[in-house]
Order: sequence, then structure tokens, then C-alpha cells
Amino acid sequence: MGKRLKQQKRGAGSPRYKSPGHRYKTNLSYRDYDDIEKTGVLTGKVVGFIDDPARTALLMKVKYDNGETAILIAPEGIAIGDVVDAGVQGRLVLGSVLPLYRIPDGAYIFNVERNPGDGGTMVKAAGSYANVIAKEGNIVYLKLPSKTTIKLSNESRAQLGIISGGGALEKPMLKAGNQFYKMRGKHRLWPVPRGVHQAAYNHPHGGKQHHVGKPTTVARGAPPGSKVGHIAARSTGRRKGKRTAEPSKSSKSKSK
Repeated sequence: MGKRLKQQKRGAGSPRYKSPGHRYKTNLSYRDYDDIEKTGVLTGKVVGFIDDPARTALLMKVKYDNGETAILIAPEGIAIGDVVDAGVQGRLVLGSVLPLYRIPDGAYIFNVERNPGDGGTMVKAAGSYANVIAKEGNIVYLKLPSKTTIKLSNESRAQLGIISGGGALEKPMLKAGNQFYKMRGKHRLWPVPRGVHQAAYNHPHGGKQHHVGKPTTVARGAPPGSKVGHIAARSTGRRKGKRTAEPSKSSKSKSK
């Protein structure tokens, strides 16, 4: 009997695949969307930075003028001692937390709320940003890093700027050992061989190099043991062209 697939072992909840929450520094989220932010403003000062192993971006610790302390994603170019605002009356400065209707069109934003008050769920990777495209009534159109355009409520909050750490991937790893320790710090399984490289008893695509002995399309409701390959694919492979090749010049001259 072969070994279970990775998605089967992860579903069983073994320690190998559990998230190492004891290494994480904070549960990143905006403060509650209360009357202070809905009608006024909170002014805060950046007092330090936090390197959280759970995230690719650097975090910053902000102390507001009412005594509260918050952890936010640090934008590119911010420094200790800089001032950031949170609230409707906040200024358009780097790192401020503002509702989308207060942010001008074309601005770079990140850590966007999908629903007002959820604490920020989108655009949180290092070096990423979204763009405000247009506003129409209570709807704001955003362009995500994936080039996808979405519609959100104008009450959703976001931070101004571009997330720090965007150039981290430009530095080469140089050797596999560096990549190993990078993945080990995040508790990620590495390396992960492809299915066709594995044995037949380990993976449905294994057995022979680059040869799968059955269709790679699987149903949407397939069990985890067989849900690998092209999941619920409408079509696979290269599309057949419908156009016929145009006749060459030589053939045209012969026909004349």
C-alpha cells in the first residue's frame, strides 16, 4: 500500500502540516471600525518595526494619541517617528488607514477590506499594491495585483502606499541550503516533487516519467485521494486551429 497524498495527510491534521502559531508575533487586523474612525480621526506615531515570520512584509507598531497600540503593515519608505492617521478625517499620508471614498482615484493602496470592518483581507504580500480605478455611488472599483477589477463598498478601509519588502525576491538564493532554511522558518514543506516524478503508489500521476496512464481531468466532487491534475477542466491540451493556411505566393503565380 502506498503513502497517502499530501492533501490527505494535511486533512488528517498531522503536526507536519500544522501552522506554527507559536512563532507568529501578532494577529494582524485593523482596530474596530467604531464612531471614532467613522466621524473623526486617530493620529498615531510609528514606534518600531516587527519582523513576523508568518508574513513576507515588515510590520510596524503604531501608538495612537488615545493610548491604543496597533500593528499595521509597513509601507515602502516609512520610518520610525513618522505620523499616520486612522479615520475619515485622516490625512493622505503614507501608511494611513482610510475608507475608500476618501482615497483619490489612481492611488496605491494595500491591506484592503473586502467587507467594511473585517480588518483587512486582501493585498498583503510584500511589494504588492492595488489601484483605485473609479467610484460610482457607494461602489469603488479596484484593480488588484492580479490585474483583476473588483467592486467594493466605499466604506471598506485600506492603507496608502506600497507594501515594503518588494525587492526580496530579486536576490538569488545561490544554493539550495538557503532556500531550505527560508522555507523552514515559515514551516513549509520543501522541496515538493511533481506528481509525474513520484512512484505510482505515491501519486496518481506517478509511475513513468511524464506519462500519465489515465486522463488528468477529475471531477469537482472527487475525493482528496484522486483530486489532482486538471480539476473540473472544460478542456485540456492545445486548441485546434480552425483557420486554414493561406496559399503561398508561388502557388498563386502557378495558378495564374
